[in-house]
Amino acid sequence: MYNQGRDMLSWWGQVVVRIRWLLVAAAVGVVVAGVGWGSSVFDRLISGGFDDPNSEAARATERIAAELGRQDVDVVVLYSSDDATVDDAAMRGPITSTIDGLRESPDVAGVTSYYDTATPALVSEDRHSTYAAITLDAVSDDAKLDAYDEIRSELDAPGLTTEVGGVVALQAAADEQVERDLARGEMIAMPIVLVLLVLIFGGAVAAAMPLVIGGLAVLGALTTTRAITEVTDVSVFAVNTIILLGLGLAIDYSLLMVSRFREELGRGLEPRLAVVRTMATAGRTVLVSGLTIALALASLLIFPQVFLRSMGFGGVAAVAVATLGALTVLPALLVILGRRIDALRVPLPWQRRRSHDANAGAWARLARSVMRRPLPYLAGVLIILVTAGLPFLGAQFSGVDERVLPEGTEARDVAERVADEFPNGSEAPIQAYVEGASVSQLRGLAARIESMPGVTGAEPTAQRGDSALISVGYAGPRTGDQAQDLVRDIRDLPEPVGVDVLVGGRTAADIDRLDSIADRLPWMALLMATTTLVLLFLAFGSVLLPIKAVVMNLLSIGTSFGVLVWVFQDGHLANSLGFTPTGYLDPTIPILILAVLFGLATDYEVFLLSRVREAWDDTGDNTTAVARGMQGTGRIITAAALLLATVVAGFATGEITLTKMIGIGMVVAIVVDATLVRGLLVPATMRLLGRWNWWAPTPLARFYRRYGIRDTADGASSVLQEPVTPRT
Repeated sequence: MYNQGRDMLSWWGQVVVRIRWLLVAAAVGVVVAGVGWGSSVFDRLISGGFDDPNSEAARATERIAAELGRQDVDVVVLYSSDDATVDDAAMRGPITSTIDGLRESPDVAGVTSYYDTATPALVSEDRHSTYAAITLDAVSDDAKLDAYDEIRSELDAPGLTTEVGGVVALQAAADEQVERDLARGEMIAMPIVLVLLVLIFGGAVAAAMPLVIGGLAVLGALTTTRAITEVTDVSVFAVNTIILLGLGLAIDYSLLMVSRFREELGRGLEPRLAVVRTMATAGRTVLVSGLTIALALASLLIFPQVFLRSMGFGGVAAVAVATLGALTVLPALLVILGRRIDALRVPLPWQRRRSHDANAGAWARLARSVMRRPLPYLAGVLIILVTAGLPFLGAQFSGVDERVLPEGTEARDVAERVADEFPNGSEAPIQAYVEGASVSQLRGLAARIESMPGVTGAEPTAQRGDSALISVGYAGPRTGDQAQDLVRDIRDLPEPVGVDVLVGGRTAADIDRLDSIADRLPWMALLMATTTLVLLFLAFGSVLLPIKAVVMNLLSIGTSFGVLVWVFQDGHLANSLGFTPTGYLDPTIPILILAVLFGLATDYEVFLLSRVREAWDDTGDNTTAVARGMQGTGRIITAAALLLATVVAGFATGEITLTKMIGIGMVVAIVVDATLVRGLLVPATMRLLGRWNWWAPTPLARFYRRYGIRDTADGASSVLQEPVTPRT
């Protein structure tokens, strides 16, 4: 007997048959709203958002701005001459004239130069170069970028070589490079994807289905994100997640639904009944997959960083709309098209050779081969995956610096020259905000900081009332261990009685970001694991299979992380891939990859286990069920992985190191998951577990029988209100 929960999608399939044109009209409305209103989201998205707004560094920046005025060095302008030195009129005149003009700009809050302060740190060791440190009047990252665009043409000093760097110039250069990288990646990947869609779906009409659902998912998610921007900040990087997941899941779900629809048609069913049966089986799989991926991505919302939360907003929106589209618009189109889904078919030789016997195809033969020798397969695959993942045990994390940009980029050159040629060696000093200190206490604190190892200078640079700022110079890069240890040492100094000290600056912000992510990462992992375990139990009625699925996901993701460390941290293949190794990873990239790949790996697991469970319910034979499940989904999973890997591979062609990391990390995990894990490891472990695959304690088994989200084609025709006769 089938309860209402189990018949829900069968019933919905019948509803779709009846209101198919209404659903298509609603989809058109979503597209119109997305183009007309949702596309305005690009004007609402913000740059940056990588830091914890509640961290000590953020509070220090806020207090400095409130009490002393903005002191951040936003733009660094490096002036050089081969012939003159900073002491010659040939350099002094053009630079002072340029700086005087900048101070009159409404976009500039202040300019510090050697000619105003006689600070030795602002002059290179050969005295042929000096730099001006500019603080912009804007506060937000986007406003700073706008202000930088306004003053860029005013920075050149006549007769001198002028190069512009600093955090805002670096951000502007990175944004421009990311846009170029994405455009080039799309130009490379999309034509290949279009060809693959036609080849994999076997015809132009069927291949159009993922494009329709993908476009709907992207526009619907942009519209949803536009609404979210009314109540909170959303990073511009959310768009990348929306496009990636919207298109990726549209391809996955379209493959699954169209393949099952064709399968039902091949059994002689009329299109209406074929759609209902497709919804009862593949549709249920899509629902479970969509819920699992959305909840996995929702775990990003626990992070305080706008960047990571925005990935959660965009990802959940894309998954939700893609799932909804696959369960409404796609089956409606399948009803309308009927057997015309095979129109404009491309004759391919492997289509004639493809076996329709669920027990005799190539994937079934592979599964049976693995299950005849499960232990050797299990041991061999685990050795490969664990070995590939071992480098991740030595992972080091830090913030990004100018080396994420390609060599020769002006903003990177400025940062490297300041680090190599100037006494302080950094354009981003550590900032110690001091409140309530007397003159003697302030001097004493500055003296103690200056005596610390690695400090090249510590002096009060701003003071108003009982608030003061001590700027601390240091040797080495701001992302290095020496700078980070120095921040921690300053924070550990005992504060004088009645004095409050907050340590900020870019290095401090990097440390606080790492600490914030580390604090919340266990909660993210717990949320992802718990939701996955619960949903997979409801889908398959097993206690062990959900646990095994989580472990399999972590193995494929761990392999990806090991490759990232080996390549990007340790520098292997740096010359071939065209990047500069830094000796560490930016922590936000693995977090993003973890959330996206955990969801996608679960997606493939749900595809496979849904068909296995269906066959298990049919036969009660574990080996047969696994072979049938592999035969029914092996081609779908492989094709989906190939298409998604092609899309993501475009990222790897970019020149920004972070973009390369995302591309390579995701491609490795997708390929490993679709081949070694789903093709070999899953059937081996399921053979070893046998009937234990489907075990659950009696109370949970009773709960599953009553409330489980089960895949079944049985009873689909019983909910049809109109008689539908199978074709003979």
